[in-house]
Amino acid sequence: MLIGEVARRSGVSARMLRHYESLGLVRPSGRTGSGYREYSGADIRRILHIESLRSLGLSLREIGRALDDPGFTPSALVGDLIRQTRARIAAETELLTRLRRLDATDPAGWEDALRVVALLQALGSASADARQRAALSSGDAVPVEALVEAVLSEPEPNVAGALSWALARSEGSAAELLAEALGSPEATVRERAVGTLAELPGEGPAGRLREALGHPDAVVRGRAALALGARGEDGAVPALLDMVVSGHRDTDAADTLGVLASDGATADRVAGAMTARLADTATRAAARGRLTQALADIPGPVATRALTELSQDDDRAVALTATYLLRLREGTR
Repeated sequence: MLIGEVARRSGVSARMLRHYESLGLVRPSGRTGSGYREYSGADIRRILHIESLRSLGLSLREIGRALDDPGFTPSALVGDLIRQTRARIAAETELLTRLRRLDATDPAGWEDALRVVALLQALGSASADARQRAALSSGDAVPVEALVEAVLSEPEPNVAGALSWALARSEGSAAELLAEALGSPEATVRERAVGTLAELPGEGPAGRLREALGHPDAVVRGRAALALGARGEDGAVPALLDMVVSGHRDTDAADTLGVLASDGATADRVAGAMTARLADTATRAAARGRLTQALADIPGPVATRALTELSQDDDRAVALTATYLLRLREGTR
């Protein structure tokens, strides 16, 4: 079969076939009487093998080794190709993300475009100072997605605070993106997400924090409860009591319960909920002690009655704590 027919049937151009021949990858088995290249069936099969290996990303040099070395094993080479392909996909994905973020800012000219690119690069800088400056100067130039990604990967508290400030000033779906991050398999990402939500004002972030009260991660639930309690939302009371019982940031939870109990009606509800936990036989001794101490900051008659009863408790540590707290109350009257 002549080179033109081979090219037509194989889809490999005559020019490429000559290039393969110059590299020694495939040589036509014969020549016609007129000196034209003539390819055999075996030659055509080799051409097809070359094209198949090229489709896997092998270089022509690697293809020559694969086809001509009887001891060649593909496993190591295929493993290298997998790693190279993953690296290339990651690089291309990063580039695509950067281009999309640039496009989202709708730059009016190249000066605007270059400023956005510079800010995006600075947000990924190894220097914490550079990242902080970029966050503080981002304004509306950096898309919300980029700021959220930056804050979720930021280990430095000062930089994270600057990014939260930038998100609070930005327009976009920061709360939704941070809520999605609460489902991350990485605990640090979940904690950064709920911590950032706690810093953002408005009903949107508050709504996401309320949803987080039912999160399976106790750390996320706790951060959400503390943030909502600081905003005066008594819906956080059950989660805050869970924190006191479990001992996870129990002092912070008790302080927040004290803030929520600043008005009489809420104080009685909080004290009643504490009393119920104290009466629960599943509540262990250490937890009962923490709940008793937490009653110190809860004003009102319900808390006073609870302390009076606890002063006669069978647990001596609880009884002594309650007695001491009652004396403090009497001294402030």
